[in-house]
Amino acid sequence: VHYQEKYYAAGKVPGGFFKREARPTEKETLTARLIDRPIRPLFVPGFKNEVLVMCTVLSHDLVNDPDMVAMIAASAALTISGAPFRGPIAACRVGFEDGEYILNPEVDDMQDLRLKPEQRLDLVVAGTKDAVMMVESEAY
Repeated sequence: VHYQEKYYAAGKVPGGFFKREARPTEKETLTARLIDRPIRPLFVPGFKNEVLVMCTVLSHDLVNDPDMVAMIAASAALTISGAPFRGPIAACRVGFEDGEYILNPEVDDMQDLRLKPEQRLDLVVAGTKDAVMMVESEAY
């Protein structure tokens, strides 16, 4: 799985001498792994062909994190691709603030996770209609 957030998706142009996109950021690498984890076990046993999933963020509203959308898009693409994929999957992020659980919190809320004592949860759940495929959590 390859995940990339283009600078122009957020209306930015790389500054400095090099005007090209650099190597993947840590967030892009972690998001690629996050996408890969729930879809890999859904290929039929014995399927050994190479499958390349590329998720490229072309436009970003700077409010919502595109990683959950990319995970669902990768699942949808694999489902209609003709590959032996037993999907689709759904995914969501759950945050916690002021005693309330928040479904798919905004980017600013999640960036302040460590700074806000009242918001202590970053939980990502992905699964099919029959099973939970992945749970990843960061909590304080």
